[in-house]
Amino acid sequence: MAMTDPLSDLLTRIRNGQQARLANVVTPASKMRARVLDVLAKEGYIRGYSTAELGQGIAEYTVELKYADGEPVIREIRRISRPGRRVYSKINDLRSVYGGLGVAILSTPKGVLADHEARAANVGGEVLCHVF
Repeated sequence: MAMTDPLSDLLTRIRNGQQARLANVVTPASKMRARVLDVLAKEGYIRGYSTAELGQGIAEYTVELKYADGEPVIREIRRISRPGRRVYSKINDLRSVYGGLGVAILSTPKGVLADHEARAANVGGEVLCHVF
């Protein structure tokens, strides 16, 4: 059966892995997931991720989760734009996440960016998720 929202699946795997205090979670590979994982790693919410080839044209990512003093670094990770309700924002209308303590991840014409990077590039786009 085809998956209708791969990004939501990734966020749920990360959320469930951190609740279970796992060191790593495994997720199928895709370009969008890789770009979101790049932003999460650059912002310090995960340690990183690695790619494993399972077969011809089939790959998966192993995401290394990050903890501080035994508590998950990601307190909340929430999908904003869904397949049934897309949410787009101009850069001037984009609100900060938890007063700037969190980060919004956007899909822009310049790639998948964190909200502060999108503000610096002065470009809006689809608000994919909020992370705090």
